[in-house]
Amino acid sequence: MKNSSLLLLLTFIIFLAPIEAQEKAASQIEKLDPEMAKQKKADDGLAWHDVTGWGVEGRILPDQERKRWFDRLPGSADGSVTGAVWNLSRHSAGMMVRFKTDATAIHVHYKLLSSNLAMPHMPATGVSGIDLYARDANGQWRWVQVARPTSQEIKTQLISGLTPGLREYAAYLPLYNGVEFLSIGVPVGSKFESLEPRSKPIVFYGTSITHGACASRPGMVHTAILGRRFDMPVVNLGFSGNGKMDAEVGDYITQVDAAVYVIDCLPNMNAQMVEERCVPLVKQIRANKPDTPIVLVEDRRNTNSWILPARDAHHTANHAALKEAFETLQSESVSNLYYISGDSLYGTDSDGATDGSHANDLGFFRQADVFEPVLREAMGL
Repeated sequence: MKNSSLLLLLTFIIFLAPIEAQEKAASQIEKLDPEMAKQKKADDGLAWHDVTGWGVEGRILPDQERKRWFDRLPGSADGSVTGAVWNLSRHSAGMMVRFKTDATAIHVHYKLLSSNLAMPHMPATGVSGIDLYARDANGQWRWVQVARPTSQEIKTQLISGLTPGLREYAAYLPLYNGVEFLSIGVPVGSKFESLEPRSKPIVFYGTSITHGACASRPGMVHTAILGRRFDMPVVNLGFSGNGKMDAEVGDYITQVDAAVYVIDCLPNMNAQMVEERCVPLVKQIRANKPDTPIVLVEDRRNTNSWILPARDAHHTANHAALKEAFETLQSESVSNLYYISGDSLYGTDSDGATDGSHANDLGFFRQADVFEPVLREAMGL
């Protein structure tokens, strides 16, 4: 009781007294409260940089008001898109922050929207981790380290013992969780340069697979892999179970000045939905963006559909419906359209998925390999 009263008095002094008295009071609190002393020691010698001070890629229409800074969609989408899409848009899938530093150790401090850190088929590193990459001496992106969250708020040294030298880093944000705040910490005295988000992103609109299920790390989704290969910004508008070619989502993606639009919604649709929605969505995009390339992607086949005839027939019908929509659009002189077949998106050996439906890291890598030449042609690279 005595300690509690003294703590209250000393806290009051910290807020109101001159600097000398504040420092003395803080010292006394540390003696009375070992946990506070431990926390101060953990922070000692670090300079923290709040990423909202310069921005992240993958956060569309940043000038529009948001309900939470790290939401993927502006606040006006709440009530416009479906409730499920809105809730899923609060995940930070696809967001990535870039910076330069010569620090030999890098720390992260972030808080997650949800205490559900993992899923039965997807680890916490992918659902809720921060995934760090850096450019090597040849300018290629190489993996560095990933946070392994065990609580809703994470404050940890991500990596130490780094080779000295100023280099560029990219930190990918969690795939299936939201972020309340994120700061990058480096030792005091280290150089630190924030890098503004780049323009003209590749925009992906899709399902749980685009969203990131079931990558082991945020940087292993095919959207992120392709972003590194092209060295371009990426927007990930994957909505688990809810990528259905909605016109309301189209209203937002058409506001983005994209290098290319990738429409990959068939895993959440059936043939009738494809027939009803594909042509209108493409025309909606084309009406707003007359020249931007649009890529239509067939449904991947579940890796066990070879032994499940009904599932295989579903994929075949979806493919036929999308192909018919593509040919209809071509016949109506809708230009700059591209097409990706789904039969081998995960490979052909049945090893590209975690649960038959959602890609594992191998499946995402193979998917990136299939996407890359088509996107390269579409963007004229």
